[in-house]
Amino acid sequence: MNETLVTLVGNAATPVDFRETAAGSTARFRMAVTPRRWDREQQVWADGRTSFYTVWARRTLAANLSGSVSVGEPLVVHGRLKVREEEREGVWKTSVDVEAVAVGHDLTKGTAAFRRVLRGDPALVAPTHRQKPATEMVSVS
Repeated sequence: MNETLVTLVGNAATPVDFRETAAGSTARFRMAVTPRRWDREQQVWADGRTSFYTVWARRTLAANLSGSVSVGEPLVVHGRLKVREEEREGVWKTSVDVEAVAVGHDLTKGTAAFRRVLRGDPALVAPTHRQKPATEMVSVS
């Protein structure tokens, strides 16, 4: 197959929209990717123009996204690039989508705790909202 695989590093820009359909579960969210470049003249880091992508996921990945990703969180998304052009009200619009193969938190920005989902356990599939991790205090003696 001749597919264009991409890896995006950015932030979740919208909440995950999870839907259960007759064809299976799907999820989507928008992701913001802003490049940073070193400006040699001013000797500072400068943000480039932000690009937005719609990330689509299916099946188990869709269900796990809905319970794992919140707006603003740093993510790494790997998947198939899809570019669509359509005419709306006489104006051509271009949409860039990524059909996700894998999604994870960007660990250069923080830490994450992984929890394996047991297949067939309805309590662990497609949570309706994200549970916040419990805060714990660690005493070092």
